[in-house]
Amino acid sequence: MKKLRISLINIHGLLKGSGLEIGRDADNGGQTKYVYELAEFLSQHKDVEHVHLFTRLIDDPALSPEYAVPVEVINDKLDIRRIPFLGKKYKAKEQLWEGLDTFVDGVMQHIKLHNIYPDWIHSHYADAGYVAAELSSILNIPFAHTGHSLGVYKKKKLLESGQTEEELEKKFKFEARIAAEEKTLELSEFIVTSTEQEIETYKVYKNFELAKYHAISPGIDTRKFAPYYYNEPDSDKHMEETQRKYWVSETISKFLTNPHKPFILALSRPDRHKNLNTLIEVYGKDKELQSIANLVIFAGIRKDIQKMPESEKNVLTDLLLLMDKYDLYGKMAIPKKHDVENEVSIIYRYAAEKRGVFVNLALHENFGLTVIESASSGLPVVVTKNGGPSEIIPTCQNGELVDPQDENQIKKALLNILTDENQWKYYSNNGAINIQKHYSWLSHVNQYIEAVNENLSVSSGAGIKKQNYANINVDRLKREIDHLLVSDIDGTLIEPKLNNPGLEELKSHLTNRTEKMAFAMASGRNLRLVKKIIDEEKFPLPDFIICSVGTEIYYTNGTDYILDKGWAKFLAGRWKREDVVNRLKAIKWIRLQEEEAQNPFKISYYYEKEHYNHEELIEALGTGWYKINIIPSHGLYLDFIPKRASKGNAIKFLCRKWAIPLFNVVAAGDSGNDIDMFRGPVKGIIVGNRSLELAKYETTKSIYVAQSSASSGILEGLKHYKIIK
Repeated sequence: MKKLRISLINIHGLLKGSGLEIGRDADNGGQTKYVYELAEFLSQHKDVEHVHLFTRLIDDPALSPEYAVPVEVINDKLDIRRIPFLGKKYKAKEQLWEGLDTFVDGVMQHIKLHNIYPDWIHSHYADAGYVAAELSSILNIPFAHTGHSLGVYKKKKLLESGQTEEELEKKFKFEARIAAEEKTLELSEFIVTSTEQEIETYKVYKNFELAKYHAISPGIDTRKFAPYYYNEPDSDKHMEETQRKYWVSETISKFLTNPHKPFILALSRPDRHKNLNTLIEVYGKDKELQSIANLVIFAGIRKDIQKMPESEKNVLTDLLLLMDKYDLYGKMAIPKKHDVENEVSIIYRYAAEKRGVFVNLALHENFGLTVIESASSGLPVVVTKNGGPSEIIPTCQNGELVDPQDENQIKKALLNILTDENQWKYYSNNGAINIQKHYSWLSHVNQYIEAVNENLSVSSGAGIKKQNYANINVDRLKREIDHLLVSDIDGTLIEPKLNNPGLEELKSHLTNRTEKMAFAMASGRNLRLVKKIIDEEKFPLPDFIICSVGTEIYYTNGTDYILDKGWAKFLAGRWKREDVVNRLKAIKWIRLQEEEAQNPFKISYYYEKEHYNHEELIEALGTGWYKINIIPSHGLYLDFIPKRASKGNAIKFLCRKWAIPLFNVVAAGDSGNDIDMFRGPVKGIIVGNRSLELAKYETTKSIYVAQSSASSGILEGLKHYKIIK
């Protein structure tokens, strides 16, 4: 069996090979750790050739310079590849939605440049799901998805807290997020969930039935989260651990009057949903608990609460106020920081040595990674019954499930474990043994690769959902290209008035072209009319279509025409369509073309040739005229498009994306809206039946003016440039 090249996509957050900054903010929690460890253990699997982890490049003076390294090699089968978009500064995930099409383009360009086409893609969270769906469509590579959290529930929770739809949309972009989640359910080969119960949470989505689900429990590195009684045989590592344990104990002890007592441990981000306040309420109201144990809460990493995001600042302030309310000084520790990469496992083991208990009272926990980490360390748990833990605890018998809002139930569970030595040992031993069996990364990765291989073998590699598109030939887009011929259609490829000279000979050349030659059509026509010409004239299918005067780019994959959304996103900058239409109402000698001639980035008119006045158009458009391309053609049509939009710019965009050198491009045209294609290192062919706008052009080093008309003129030019004999 062929070994797999897998691309993982995790766009937001901070990913690097050492020292993950877990707890830094809401975007650097369990997901970051999960994705990094998944990548690491996948790279160790015998059926995997290589794992590429794609994320955003961040070059921010406030952060480590490691996040600005384009390719970071982790091991010989794993690397992190960082793609720049939306500037250099670190941004929260909610601010990245508008740039995802740019990220898609960057990933495409990078994959082609380094020839690292994956066999399988896996996306994490809704933003990466959007990107994976786009890449999958263009490259015909199947993908799987892990949601991590779902937009529908977050939106519902925030609406219930009193915020308005408008406020939420502005801040969280729920419309884009939920649409991406629906698209992911429809197009992914399968969704990975942590538990069977988590599958139920997707039922609120319209496309729930279209998706397939695999419940594969997340793993943990059981070498790292070893039982508290395990002694590291390597003397250097043992010394390092002893030092870390000393500093962990110092960090905690400085808060406590009697640091030798067992402690109740909580470890999470300062998030209202994590329900840390209920734990302090339970502990603060019960003198017996206070006499038996200390309370230790690691709530993220903080320097100055005043400078933290509002939601985190509010949670931490409430925790400190509750500590004061119940006078828990000397009994409660709330350290400011910890080394997430190296100290979390030490904290669990230290708590277990003290005969403590770990508590997770989240209102809902999708899975409960901290529950299995603490269990693997031999630390019993008291944990929310809502979500994943309700499947972990019956399997591992390592603690007690509670209603996270029932203070009495929580108190009884804590006292039961802390006051009964036999009960404590029973839960401790079960956790250490059963986590190894059921929740190791080795087990997770084996199940995952089995699911991937099953899908690929059934679908001949393209994914079960894409079996209808067996005629897609994506290798066309992947291949190395010596020459790209881009030709206008009307008046250039075809000219019915002249009986289409040379058309059959050119079609024969294009049909029999080698793999090293690509073909693109560029036209003022919209896609429907371009497709009509391809069908009527029986043209060989082009690799690309640039249509609607350069405002749209499509890839042609068999029966499928895929719009390049990255190009649309690029054009949207500084373009105000409605404003342009309103301003042009003052011009009497133009009238709008039919609805089908229009698109979001093209406003098309008929114009009266004898009244054409360029200065009048500029005056009507006002100070913003320089952001607009005004393109008259054939003495009849007048198009207004964004300055960035043109056939020439579309060619440059395509070449950058598919790593085709511009000097390998030959462009053929006959009218004013083709001029833009001939600029720069592109070689131009102007056919003999050219319009008046091109009448003054003469043959130069980079432009060939043909004697023959239409397709005959293209053939003449291709021979001139020695591309055909």
